[in-house]
Amino acid sequence: EVQLVESGGGLVQAGGSLRLSCAASGVTFDDYAIGWFRQAPGQERQGVSCISSTDGSTYYADSLKGRFTITSDNAKNTVYLQMNSLKPEDTAVYYCAVLWGLYSGNYYCNFDDMNYWGKGTLVTVSP
Repeated sequence: EVQLVESGGGLVQAGGSLRLSCAASGVTFDDYAIGWFRQAPGQERQGVSCISSTDGSTYYADSLKGRFTITSDNAKNTVYLQMNSLKPEDTAVYYCAVLWGLYSGNYYCNFDDMNYWGKGTLVTVSP
């Protein structure tokens, strides 16, 4: 059974940094896509960033390019999100999600097709 555990959220002041971690277990094959979403109060979940284990390609929401960086340790099935220059509008619950097991072959990032989700970690950015 696939399980995702996020960590690293907390309270920071605007301009500060946080690094989120997501450890995935139960992913028994090499190929998957894993990434981050966020949801602020009253808003839909938004895709933040994703990385493909197939080729290492990464994707970011346009508004976050240059501030957020996604990396992965494939041996540990772990993904990280380095968040710099945080803004109050970044305040949200951040969720880790994985696309895996729906088909054989290569997996590439698609924010619409993630099929396993973590419980989330809260990031609060104060003014």
